[in-house]
Amino acid sequence: MDDDVLTTLKLLIIGESGVGKSSLLLRFTDDTFDPDQSATIGVDFKVKTLSIDGNKAKLAIWDTAGQERFRTLTPSYYRGAQGVILVYDVTKRDTFTKLENWLNELETYTTRNDIVKMLVGNKIDKDDREVDRNEGLKFARKHSMLFIEASAKTKDGVQCAFEELVEKILQTPGLWQSESQGQKIRVGDQEQASSRACSGYCSIF
Repeated sequence: MDDDVLTTLKLLIIGESGVGKSSLLLRFTDDTFDPDQSATIGVDFKVKTLSIDGNKAKLAIWDTAGQERFRTLTPSYYRGAQGVILVYDVTKRDTFTKLENWLNELETYTTRNDIVKMLVGNKIDKDDREVDRNEGLKFARKHSMLFIEASAKTKDGVQCAFEELVEKILQTPGLWQSESQGQKIRVGDQEQASSRACSGYCSIF
């Protein structure tokens, strides 16, 4: 592991097919957006290093297929994950109503009880919204998740979603410390943490 990297974290992106999981990932890792992004087949994988309050974390991000026919891959990619981003499309209500199914699957296969969950309502750049922001917030609160609305197309909220997720994981030492014994973490005070550019988006628990 790189000397200055505090830990390596495994993150998952899950949700129905077509909600923009791959687009969110590509916007975050490569700062690109392809309006004709094809559906993920199986699992895609990206690595990016992120610095949070002076702590560097290497992120191994698994982008998963939303289609039912790839569900046999499920147990292996949930194993050992410390954080998960659950994505729905704010313009398609059925992707929101199916979130319960994804949460059930997560609870079935995850190997950690304290996995950090972030709910992302994607495609807020579109006008034909079907899911109100307050509905997303209410669902996130009910299930003790972080929440943000985002647009992979315009970049809104994308960086924040990953930053807030990683920050929360780093504040939960039991999630990652066993893999990096002896490392010291610098946790910024709340005032400093909330002064970052994305503080207006997120609901933190």
